[in-house]
Amino acid sequence: MNQINPFLDRSFDIPFDRMSAADVRPAVQAALREASDGVARLAADADSPLTWDSTVGELDRLTERLRRVTNPIHHLLAVAESPALREAWTGVLPQVTTFWARLYLNRELRERIGAFSESEEARGLDDLHQRHLRRTLREFDRAGAGLPDLERARLEAIDVELSQLEQTFSENVLDATAAWTLQIRDGARLDGIPEDARDRFRHRAEAGGMEGWVITLDAPAVQAVLKHATDRDLRAEIHSAYLARGTEAPWDNRPLIPRILELRREKARLLGYADFPDFRLEEQMAKDGEGARTFLEEMVERTRPYWIRDFDELRAFALETGLGEVRPWDTSWLAEQLRKSRYDLDEEELRPYFPLRKVMDGLFELARRLFALEIEETATKAVWHPDVRYYTVRDASGMRIAAFYADLFPRPEKRQGAWMSDFIYGVPGDDEASSPHLANMCANFPPPSDNRPALLAHRDVETLFHEFGHLLHHCTSRVPIEGRGGINVAWDWVELPSQFMENWSWEQDALALISGHWATGEPIPDPLFERMKRARRFLGGWAQMRQLSLGIMDLALHGEYDPETDGDAVAWASDRILHISPTPEFAAANPLPSFLHLFSGGYAASYYSYLWSEVLEADLFGRFRDEGIFSRELGQEYMDTILSRGDAEDPDVLFRRFMGRDPDPEALLRRNLGEVPAIP
Repeated sequence: MNQINPFLDRSFDIPFDRMSAADVRPAVQAALREASDGVARLAADADSPLTWDSTVGELDRLTERLRRVTNPIHHLLAVAESPALREAWTGVLPQVTTFWARLYLNRELRERIGAFSESEEARGLDDLHQRHLRRTLREFDRAGAGLPDLERARLEAIDVELSQLEQTFSENVLDATAAWTLQIRDGARLDGIPEDARDRFRHRAEAGGMEGWVITLDAPAVQAVLKHATDRDLRAEIHSAYLARGTEAPWDNRPLIPRILELRREKARLLGYADFPDFRLEEQMAKDGEGARTFLEEMVERTRPYWIRDFDELRAFALETGLGEVRPWDTSWLAEQLRKSRYDLDEEELRPYFPLRKVMDGLFELARRLFALEIEETATKAVWHPDVRYYTVRDASGMRIAAFYADLFPRPEKRQGAWMSDFIYGVPGDDEASSPHLANMCANFPPPSDNRPALLAHRDVETLFHEFGHLLHHCTSRVPIEGRGGINVAWDWVELPSQFMENWSWEQDALALISGHWATGEPIPDPLFERMKRARRFLGGWAQMRQLSLGIMDLALHGEYDPETDGDAVAWASDRILHISPTPEFAAANPLPSFLHLFSGGYAASYYSYLWSEVLEADLFGRFRDEGIFSRELGQEYMDTILSRGDAEDPDVLFRRFMGRDPDPEALLRRNLGEVPAIP
């Protein structure tokens, strides 16, 4: 008996252990045939009654079935990439992109759904279904379904080319990162680097049959060197190599950047927008490019005094230590040394108190106290790597409402960073018709060593809480329409639940749940916590201005850069942030050729959204600080008002319902930066 293609298996437990590159093409082609035939019938079915189920409902069903096939492929490309898998996906990518481009350019389908919107049934829909109907029609309009044939054909071609360019950009970064290594034979060059990091470098050398130590460009390795290595030349070499990803053949992304920007601009103008930011942000909280730019400019002015103070401190400390002029590869190391000097705090001093297992258990206990969720690890063999863990989420009644995977350690075939992704949007409810959600969170934390469990730096703990916040947004959604539920929200709202969860990693009572020395189980000593708390705002202006510079660069590239006249996009972008960079060298050290957020990760013209959401969550968390960080009642109110509501209503409405007022932008400055410093 032939087994079903694993990518076509619609069971809740996705058979990742059976998926192979050879299954990709037949699965995608079968799914595309089903979706294309269904859309053709839907668009041409002029005789059937116009109902929700025969129009919007059927369109949602068809697209959901296709995503159930392609989502696991996207995921495997991020966590278990191989030449065979890449080749298989590249072979079908044009067909997949063409389907999605044509879907929302389909004039007949737009007309049929538009006709339903004027029917008696449509007028009687509840607010949620009315909202989804309006948003579906807007999706067709924003895609260009109403344009003449020539323009629609051009828009389809743009979408197909953009998809291929973005895929290539991502592959180049992955390949360039994996290809680079540095062998160290003289152990003195590793002075200052923590023992667990040096052990990883040694194991990497042994695995490759090499002497000494081998440093890679995975995030834990880069951070260990830049923050701790006393060898300035080594820091410079690693910093240079990290920024050089995507700048050298055969992985050079620099020619791709102008083309991607050019195509995005052309698309926006074909659709009647002044530029890509206006198109991209029309449905977001910022509303248009000007709204986002104004937000960033105002934040720059608010941040500037803190930023000046912070760099002056770094510069003075560099002179004290005999380092001289501050270079881009010095700042992380200087920050660590200055933190030790001023606060008697070494970040590595905290690491032994955050064994991954303890942090995860404490995080789940926090979810139980706040949201009455029970999360437990569940055995499964259907994973893509032995390191992957699988968890079941139950509500207060014991009903399974969700499950998720956790893939938390780096591998050569896995992309950098941390992220959450959704696999299945279930059917929320309390009856037999309900079904659970399924999601995944990934990170690249330092793995266990020979004699120690996986130990997290506090910044890693924040990252884990961040991705868990995204997970909760998906896993607790009670919106019955997928397109309006979970993480399918405005881009400048989607980061609120994730950044909101980070707050608990700074609260002493919460730290008691998630921390305990890996060898003794002892909690973080009170004096160490106090030093950690005092250092929270340390160099906050410097860090915030860095985020602002990336947001400004993003909007400038998408709104002002002209590939025909402005030349090298990397140099041009650096010029745009000179006014908020301490020296031209710092401005030039921008990550554009490997900036996945902008050119492959969905944040085009939207990088500002991180700080936008942070303003909202800093304000929102104030209620928990006032009323109790473990308040079950407040946790339930947050879940009912925001977390489980997805895009059922506009985000500003949800915020005002929870807070009783509009956001206070000063909340972020008070939390992250403190009192405005006096600048001479």
